[in-house]
Amino acid sequence: MKTDSPTELPPSLFIQELVKQWRAQDTHGVWENKSNSELIAPYIVTKEMRRNIPIIADPDARTLLRIEMFYNAVSMAVEKHTGVTATPMIKMHHEGFGRLMLIAGRLVIINRTIRDAHRFGFESLEKLVTDGEKLVEEGVAMINSFPDVVNYNA
Repeated sequence: MKTDSPTELPPSLFIQELVKQWRAQDTHGVWENKSNSELIAPYIVTKEMRRNIPIIADPDARTLLRIEMFYNAVSMAVEKHTGVTATPMIKMHHEGFGRLMLIAGRLVIINRTIRDAHRFGFESLEKLVTDGEKLVEEGVAMINSFPDVVNYNA
């Protein structure tokens, strides 16, 4: 498996989990020779690239998988911080809008509306890391604020 030098990707738990999610999807070794940077490169969508994407379009299967892997990585990073299993639930319309919820126990720890899914991405690697880590922190804060709801057993 090809990997990056430690300086190529930031030392972020979220980014580590994102790479793990993509590696786990590669059951046939197709991406084995791709570096970690190459695996997360599709998340970088610059302003110029975004201008070339139609305003209205249906997201393709790769884009939907990219969104799913992003939120899976958030949920795994939350779990690493708290020890609580967080499960993403995504309901997407074929036209590229929907809702994402991360649920821990009986608590919704993250709730997002997804619009323009076909344009999903981040301006830079730094923005990807910042936004991913912010979601992880939000999920951890919710779990820490409402532990009785997370651990409620009826």
